[in-house]
Amino acid sequence: MKVILLQNVAGTGQKGDIKEVADGYARNFLIKKNLARPATSDALEKIQAQERKQAKQMERELKDSQDIAGKIDGSEIEILAKVSVGGTLYSAVGADKIAQEVKKQLGFSIKSNQVELNKAIKECGEFEVKIKFPHRLEAELRVKVSED
Repeated sequence: MKVILLQNVAGTGQKGDIKEVADGYARNFLIKKNLARPATSDALEKIQAQERKQAKQMERELKDSQDIAGKIDGSEIEILAKVSVGGTLYSAVGADKIAQEVKKQLGFSIKSNQVELNKAIKECGEFEVKIKFPHRLEAELRVKVSED
């Protein structure tokens, strides 16, 4: 019997796979435990339609990420911070602050987990920061930290 797996099943396959299994195994175990459903022509058409929809969405996401990464790449933002007498910042500039400033200065909304910092910025100066996007895209951003 052909079935469509609804969940990962050890020794049988991954979620979404279409597998040929023994009738008893399908009826008494997979379907009964809601791990699979029979692979009817309607069900197969629905899966194909879902896959096409997913592919289109992935293409849109890739295009959007490429556009944003292209616009951010090589850009510069300036962050004003309070500096102590010794030249260090009172509060370090981290990924959250950089994400906020990208939104404010460049108009692109990014998440703080997309900002790749080895360590928080604790002094004035210019720093190169990588912004990671889905589909393994990256953008280089220059962050200039200066005294407020």
